[in-house]
Amino acid sequence: MPSYRVGIIRFPGTNCDIDTWEALTLVPDLAPVWVSHRENNDPDLSALILPGGFSYGDYLRTGSIAAQSPVMNLVTDYARRGKPVLGICNGFQILSEAGLLPGVLLTNNSRTFLCQEEGLVVDRTDTPFTGLFAPGSRIALPIAHQEGRFFLDPDQLQEIERSGQVLVRYSKNPNGSVHDIAGVTNSAGNVAGLMPHPERRTRAGLSAPYGFPFFQSLALWLSKHLSDKENPTH
Repeated sequence: MPSYRVGIIRFPGTNCDIDTWEALTLVPDLAPVWVSHRENNDPDLSALILPGGFSYGDYLRTGSIAAQSPVMNLVTDYARRGKPVLGICNGFQILSEAGLLPGVLLTNNSRTFLCQEEGLVVDRTDTPFTGLFAPGSRIALPIAHQEGRFFLDPDQLQEIERSGQVLVRYSKNPNGSVHDIAGVTNSAGNVAGLMPHPERRTRAGLSAPYGFPFFQSLALWLSKHLSDKENPTH
């Protein structure tokens, strides 16, 4: 069985990288690889993940400094080539600031940091990260953010709803996001952003492992779309 190399990008201030690494190691076909924010060359990966944290201390707008990092040239190239790219929490903010995902993440309506479990509904199930979910699946994942309120102007909001770019929604909106949106995709569906943290719910225990299928879905998608020749085991 091939091992698909999945890059985890580390920015100064990233703090969910180890959780993401451990989540990937639970899926036999996925092999995590560290990628520096300074990376200029293509390390020949199958997919990229931008994990959560506080890149560059969240100075200016969240994700705005990280969006200018050298590695974002690689992220943009992978997105253009149709490779899977996932941004989780701060990673979502970075992808939005880089113009790779629609919308912007603003300060929560409560103006406070929210760290709690939230119910979600999976809208789109034909992406590299949601293929194992059924449409309308109800799951629960933790959130941990102060700037997680998704906003998009009405015309653009209507367009992403029409084109099916909403990935997941909150069951009970905790932060004031328009249309209860907790995650979106680009128009092609290969780039996705999630404010909730699937990497924190991958093992059975006190909470159901609702996050595990996101990573299992990635392995399944890669096995269907990429050949062994394109993805050698390293």
